[in-house]
Amino acid sequence: MNKLVFILIHLGCLLAIWSGVSTVAVLFCLAFYLIRMFAITAGYHRLFSHRSYETSRVFQFILGFIGAASVQRGPLWWAANHRHHHRHSDTEEDIHSPGIRGVWWAHAGWVLSPEDRSDLKVVKDLSIYPELRWLERYHYVPPLLLLGGTFLLGLLLNAVFPALHTSGLQMMVWGALVSTVILYHCTFAINSLAHIIGRKRFETGDESRNSLFLALITLGEGWHNNHHRYPGSERQGFYWWEIDITHYILKALAVLGIVWDLREPPARIYEEARTTGT
Repeated sequence: MNKLVFILIHLGCLLAIWSGVSTVAVLFCLAFYLIRMFAITAGYHRLFSHRSYETSRVFQFILGFIGAASVQRGPLWWAANHRHHHRHSDTEEDIHSPGIRGVWWAHAGWVLSPEDRSDLKVVKDLSIYPELRWLERYHYVPPLLLLGGTFLLGLLLNAVFPALHTSGLQMMVWGALVSTVILYHCTFAINSLAHIIGRKRFETGDESRNSLFLALITLGEGWHNNHHRYPGSERQGFYWWEIDITHYILKALAVLGIVWDLREPPARIYEEARTTGT
């Protein structure tokens, strides 16, 4: 990730002082956060990193395109780093372990570091798709479209519905910049906080933990100990009381035939959980 871009996006939020805020701007901020968080969790993570379900190339590209609008680089880079994390979780080789190099490094320092350990050889299964290679190369296109699109949306809303008190700058600041900063830190919290706070159901050899709070703000990614025990599962909340909004949406999409072959934990994993009593 480009350090300058990361800093400028954060500083850009200060433009809210001049743009002001409106109810519509806050609602769009939330909407763009949720849509892109779903693309990260369902696309970048559960599909590209773990291949935990199947879908068409069209929907695969849609998830990748929206995920790239999160300004977390392309799907190949993201998946390569995540697969590396799983192979070396909480060891000296882990690229973002809070126990090894500190919480800030695990949270955001690693993505801002000039050191890049990503190895695209581990995502050859993704590299066969030319559209994903294109998205990897031009990962800055979706964020730029988001910036321009939210600005134009604000102008349109101001022209058609002036009583909403929006503007191009306001919609760009809240719909693109503020929502991206929130998305950054909620996503990064899984790398940092999900290895510090919460409960451990499974002995996984690392410090991954389950947290309802983190699951709620990331649409289900907070069941991190579950995930590290069986990363091939599409659902990360293994039980009905473990809220996993991404899983619910994918189940609905499966009914519509948009996704299929959603993988679940085998019976032996549930038996293991029963023996631990958690």
